[in-house]
Amino acid sequence: MLQSLWLTAKLDLIESLRARWFLVYSLVFGGIVALLFAFGITESRVLGFIGLSRLLVTYIQLAMAILPIFVLITTVRSVAGDREAGVFEYLLSFPVPLGAWFWGKFLGRYLAIFLPVFVAMLGAALWAVVQDIEVPWGMFGYYTAILAAMGWCFLGIAMLISTLARSTDVAQGLAFVTWLGMLVFLDLILLGLLIQSRVAPEVAITIALANPLQVFRTAALSMFDPQLIVLGPSAYVILDLFGASGFKLFAVAYPVILGTLSAAFGFVVFRRSDLP
Repeated sequence: MLQSLWLTAKLDLIESLRARWFLVYSLVFGGIVALLFAFGITESRVLGFIGLSRLLVTYIQLAMAILPIFVLITTVRSVAGDREAGVFEYLLSFPVPLGAWFWGKFLGRYLAIFLPVFVAMLGAALWAVVQDIEVPWGMFGYYTAILAAMGWCFLGIAMLISTLARSTDVAQGLAFVTWLGMLVFLDLILLGLLIQSRVAPEVAITIALANPLQVFRTAALSMFDPQLIVLGPSAYVILDLFGASGFKLFAVAYPVILGTLSAAFGFVVFRRSDLP
């Protein structure tokens, strides 16, 4: 089982490395870091942040906008594309358990989407060391954890969508609608509607934090604004519910759990469906 899982993950990773989307994906995140250095953003100061910490703050904001949609659109083609192309009959003729194939594909794709993001951040840190710029390793580690959780979360959602859709076009449409729905119902719109309905603040905040994009956004803000003053009165509810350290832990654990449950449900649907 483990050997089959590893071989499937390795095969999917190799296929991803050869794909054009991976080249574009890597160039996007590598180019972001290069441009931030080229524009001298490490020399600017915002809310007391300067140097590499200033670059990381900007990088995490850009990654939050690019990573989810990139992961969703490219991954939903995985299972739906194989089914549409009639590849299952060939792949499943080999003595590979369905669980090993599905989760191997999941792990291989996860490595493909996380490595470019991490390598770009690591390259920025190493270049900062060469340029004698102070590296905030605590912020670097937490932002790495956030990006890892973000990739895992949206990969799990994408695998679920990919198993539910019967064609590539439908899968891509569902992925775009999912991302757009999360984007539209960020705190500004959702909380406004709930407050108009006179819902209790705790209930409104809880519903808003069910959106993983909102969790990532708030966690990124908490690094340079521990009191979450930018969020206004919502900050009091969040800090009372979780505390500063508790929310940082929640921002990493919740997306991982959500992505795992989504992928697990996708596997159940995949195993019970008519594969060809």
